[in-house]
Amino acid sequence: MERTTLAKLIRERRAIKKGYTNKEVTEDKIKELLEDAIWAPTHGMRQPWRFLFVGQEHLPSFAKKVASTYPVERQENRENYLNEPNAILVVIMEEPEIPKQWDENYGAVASMIQNFWLLAWQEKLGVVWKTNPHIYDDNVKGKLNINQNEKIVGFLHLGYFEEIPPQKERISVDDKFETFLG
Repeated sequence: MERTTLAKLIRERRAIKKGYTNKEVTEDKIKELLEDAIWAPTHGMRQPWRFLFVGQEHLPSFAKKVASTYPVERQENRENYLNEPNAILVVIMEEPEIPKQWDENYGAVASMIQNFWLLAWQEKLGVVWKTNPHIYDDNVKGKLNINQNEKIVGFLHLGYFEEIPPQKERISVDDKFETFLG
């Protein structure tokens, strides 16, 4: 039986961490992808996400600003690291005080990121979701004008690619599945 296009896309998607081409990742392309990605499930239609796009032209100053929050001996390494992709999309989530809503918001944002990733993959736009220590740093939040009631969910490193990394095997669902029998 042949897999559906969506099932094939889900299985083929990879994290593209390096090997980006020189093709520019434009703000318009990211907005276009997000227009569909935001149709993710969202409890109470809270749509708890917002985005900060960093294009290639502004990546060096962004990298320097974020790297400045690290100890001096790590700043150059972090600056170089943040300059590797062609663009970065910072994904930000509203953080409600009610734990149930916090979980619901995080689930919605994670679903939206998966939608975005699949849409980007179709365009040969590589994505990797980064959750480095700086996303938890209040100094970074301050430098990026992130509100106190918001969480940086991740930096999505972006760049067009030509070579697809090899597929890694998944643990079988049978090994992770059981049926409740009362």
